[in-house]
Parts: sequence; C-alpha cells; structure tokens
Amino acid sequence: MLLPRRSVPELRVPTLAHGGFDLAADAPKLFTLICFYRGLHCPACLKYLRELESLIPEYERRGTKVIAISSDVRERAQEMASKVGAGLRFGYSLPLAVARKWGLYISSSRGKTSINIEEPSLFSEPGVFLIRPDGTLYYGAVQTMPFARPLFSELLQAIDFAVARDYPARGEYDGPL
Repeated sequence: MLLPRRSVPELRVPTLAHGGFDLAADAPKLFTLICFYRGLHCPACLKYLRELESLIPEYERRGTKVIAISSDVRERAQEMASKVGAGLRFGYSLPLAVARKWGLYISSSRGKTSINIEEPSLFSEPGVFLIRPDGTLYYGAVQTMPFARPLFSELLQAIDFAVARDYPARGEYDGPL
C-alpha cells in the first residue's frame, strides 16, 4: 500500500506526443497529477478524461502537471486521445506489474463493452494521484470499478485549500493500532 509522505514507485511510460514520461524527471512546481484510466474500451473513462482535459489550464495555473496513463497499446491510446482532446498528455503501455505497485486493481476481459470495443485481456482499474516534486505521495484514490471517481473540479479546490493552509498529506501513519 502506498503511504502519503513516502516515495511512490518508479513510473516511466512512453507518451503519444511528449517523449518518454519519467515521474522522477517531471519537475512540477507543486504536483504531478496522474490519472490512471482503464483504456479505450471504457466510456466512463472518456467522459472523465474530457473533464480533466477541460481543466488543464486551471491545474497548470496551480503548478500542477497532468498526465493520463493506461496499459493500452499506442494505437488504442491514440484513438482515446483523439476523442478526448489535444491538451492532455497521454502515457501508454503501462506494465501491469507497475500498476499493481501503485495499488491499482487489475481486471480481466469480459469481451466487448457497451460501446462495442473489446477489452484487453488484462487492464488496470482507475486511480488518481497527486505526487509532490520530491516523488512523495500527497493524495491517492483507487477504484475497483469505473464508477464514483474523484471529481477533478473538487481536486482543484483541494489543491487551493492545501496550498493556502500548508496542509500536510494525511493517512501517513503505519504504526501499531
């Protein structure tokens, strides 16, 4: 389990238009927002990523770099990117072993989805993370299904609150209970 205020696992993936992504070298002012999404087959992901894409200028104003990552191959990631919009960085080919290190749940294919796109044989479920420039976890949320994800507009408000009050990452305690 990832713990706030502790280093997150390495994360390196190719991107569609920005060269290789290496979390350790991303160098945001305040945060890197990582949105792990299920893949091209997921209509909920498309809606979710469109919301995120529309808010990128707001995140950038808050010193936050944004990337969406899936285990999809390049072609499927490109198709998703063309549906979402040009403002979002897309990483692809996330190794599922790395997804598991990040605490993401892994699902197996159920065939074609409601939008008639075949699911990959295995893929990761959603997760949203805010990572500090020093590589430590500030915020994390993972889902076992495509439903009930954190709202990106509320996450912007949370960043404003955290910055204004120098609010620490919470959930860091791992001692005896």
